[in-house]
Amino acid sequence: QGHVVESGGGVVQSGGSLRLSCAVSGIVFTSLDVAWYRQAPRKEREMVSSYSWTHKKTYTESVKGRFTISRDDHKSVVYLEMNKRTPDDTAVYYCNANVPGYVNVDFWGQGTQVTVSS
Repeated sequence: QGHVVESGGGVVQSGGSLRLSCAVSGIVFTSLDVAWYRQAPRKEREMVSSYSWTHKKTYTESVKGRFTISRDDHKSVVYLEMNKRTPDDTAVYYCNANVPGYVNVDFWGQGTQVTVSS
């Protein structure tokens, strides 16, 4: 059974930096696609960035040039470095780990709150 745990959230001022971590256990990490999502108050959950098992990265338009995703296959961790943050980045950030094509291998963390003050 897979297990996903996010950490690193908190309160930062606009323009500040923060790094989120997503630790995965119970699954073969190198076979996983891992993605960060976020959900702001009164908004739908959106994908922020993803890092596939083939090492392809994607970013939603609003974070390009500001956020960087990386993964450490030895530690089974995916990071999201968040720079030049704005109040619009305030949300609960969730990590998802899945194996493409396997519906039963799809796990979510509990989320970590990120608040950007103006």
